[in-house]
Amino acid sequence: MARMHTRRRGSSGSDKPVADEPPEWSDVEADDIEARVVELAEQGHEPSQIGLKLRDEGVKGVPVPDVKLATGKKVTTILEENDASPEIPEDLRNLMERAVRLRRHVNENQQDMQNKRALQNTESKIRRLADYYRGDELDEDFTYTFDVAVKLLEE
Repeated sequence: MARMHTRRRGSSGSDKPVADEPPEWSDVEADDIEARVVELAEQGHEPSQIGLKLRDEGVKGVPVPDVKLATGKKVTTILEENDASPEIPEDLRNLMERAVRLRRHVNENQQDMQNKRALQNTESKIRRLADYYRGDELDEDFTYTFDVAVKLLEE
């Protein structure tokens, strides 16, 4: 499939190995994993960072290769159940941070046409994602603007 804002095709990524159950060497209880996920979220980590920390550091010294295999739930599901989920979804937040950074750069460097185009593409992605999340994770009347993004990111 072609990329969103270019005519080029992307290189395919690797697939996760097919597994139905966690490996024998990782015998951590699901409750301990869930408690660690909530603890990491309260420390301010994003869901993707939580997965990496569990993979690298583990729970009580035992690595957790796949949270979903070990608990039967995704990290975001665990966070929602424990009322620790972030206000804005992580992918939307990352795009907003990029757009704010680009907007400030473009305001200082008005002749930078490449970054003007990058800003247009990023804001287009944000609007598309906002349409996807509107009603569930975002308010029904949410509309992306630079000021709204700055306000949301400061919180």
